[in-house]
Amino acid sequence: MSWNFSLFLEFWKRRQAELEYEWDTVEFLEQEEQIRPEYEAKCHHVIVNEITQQEEHVPYTTCGKYVRIIFCTSTVLFWILLILASVVGIIVYRLSVFLIFSATLPRHINGADTIQKYLTPQLATSVSASVLNFIIIMILNIIYEKVAIMITDFELPRTQTDYENSLTTKMFLFQFVNYYSSCFYIAFFKGKFIGFPGEPVYWFGKYRNEECDPGGCLLELTTQLAIIMGGKAIWNNIQEVLFPWLKNLIGRCHSVTRSETIVPRWEQDYHLQPNGKLGLFHEYLEMVIQFGFVTLFVTSFPLAPLLALINNLLEIHVDAWKITTQYRRMVSQKAQHIGAWQPIMQGIAILAVITNAMIIAFTSDMIPRLVYFWSFSAPHYGDHSSYTMKGYINNTLSIFAVSDFRNESKPRVIPIFTNLTICRYRDFRNPPGHKHQYEHNIYYWHVIAAKLAFILVMEHVIYFVKFVISYTIPDVSRKTKSKIKREKYLTQILLHENPLKIIKKNMGNIADKLLKEADTTLQPKCE
Repeated sequence: MSWNFSLFLEFWKRRQAELEYEWDTVEFLEQEEQIRPEYEAKCHHVIVNEITQQEEHVPYTTCGKYVRIIFCTSTVLFWILLILASVVGIIVYRLSVFLIFSATLPRHINGADTIQKYLTPQLATSVSASVLNFIIIMILNIIYEKVAIMITDFELPRTQTDYENSLTTKMFLFQFVNYYSSCFYIAFFKGKFIGFPGEPVYWFGKYRNEECDPGGCLLELTTQLAIIMGGKAIWNNIQEVLFPWLKNLIGRCHSVTRSETIVPRWEQDYHLQPNGKLGLFHEYLEMVIQFGFVTLFVTSFPLAPLLALINNLLEIHVDAWKITTQYRRMVSQKAQHIGAWQPIMQGIAILAVITNAMIIAFTSDMIPRLVYFWSFSAPHYGDHSSYTMKGYINNTLSIFAVSDFRNESKPRVIPIFTNLTICRYRDFRNPPGHKHQYEHNIYYWHVIAAKLAFILVMEHVIYFVKFVISYTIPDVSRKTKSKIKREKYLTQILLHENPLKIIKKNMGNIADKLLKEADTTLQPKCE
């Protein structure tokens, strides 16, 4: 999938180069942009330009510029930490709800109902936490958009391009942490630091660290992605359709209209919703966040690209209806490319290789299965026909002596389990009575080595393929290059050769005139 994303980015660069040529923005420079009025209004300091050596007005000195940068950076980091604090709150919610659901389990359970009655609180906790996390994400989005605009306004960029790039970076950082932090937690941290039954790890000295489902955390990660990605797509479409329509309906109800008065079209358009100074910023942000969902966690949710395609087909029609009927006509602005969005997508594509490799290695059971199949399953070394997965489940379960339970970690005893002396738990540790009891066994280190080797090999192979793709597919197609060179050639002819021809022609006319005058002067005069 990462190769497909690389192809997408490379072909987008080619398409962007074609649009730059067609829209005449190939050599567009930011210096050609007009300065923002907000910037000019605060230009009270005078400095000497290093290039022109002339005095010019700026809104702040060099020291003031660095103070603004430090303040804006610290503010962004502070709000990012608040997002992480909300993720910690969701984790505490998971632990509390699971304890409440587990406390309501009946003491007498047996047979097939045992697994079902254990999985019920686990599933209820996972789904409710995902829904609550989605609601918090939507609320935080509204807050962080206003915070990002306030920080960018305080930063006071010079041009509109600088303003949009700065706002894009801040908004993406907020949205990245807001949307993906819970997914990163489930994929790479949940169930990884839980200890073992004799020495469990506790949060705040009260809540035991979360464990994955018996089938692993991959299913919970898929549930989280499906709820957040699907809920975000549904909410955005409802917001884009319903809100402008209701605002225009309320505006028409408040306006006084007369049947005999014919309102011109431009006045009807004026009463529609304004586009705002950000323009298509939110559309770009929505697509980039979706691109992150599709790329970063595609191995755990392979259905994400299909859902994204369906959503984008619907989004095209919704945006067309919204722009043409519910909003005022947009004022076009000149820009060379899509700005900071392109390096952001390139960074997501690079990060996606690492995240997907780590999901396969640490979240799924593929590597432990392969290690067991090739290293521990065959009774006769070298006999390929004897490799089998028989005994794999039993090999992944370690043994713990019930007598080694501590009082604070001792579980509730169910009557049918009172005579048990040992229990099994999912880990790779030595059994009780071993010289290094309850420490990781040799199989654990085999699995860790195989996971790290898989990540290194997968990353290097995919990065090499990405490099080959980016090298073999030029950013500008040969046809577009020829058009650009042809245009430059014609420009040179118009600017240089034609004036030379005119000068030569004028010089020739002047020389002829001078020769004629000389001939007239040198001719003898007859008396």
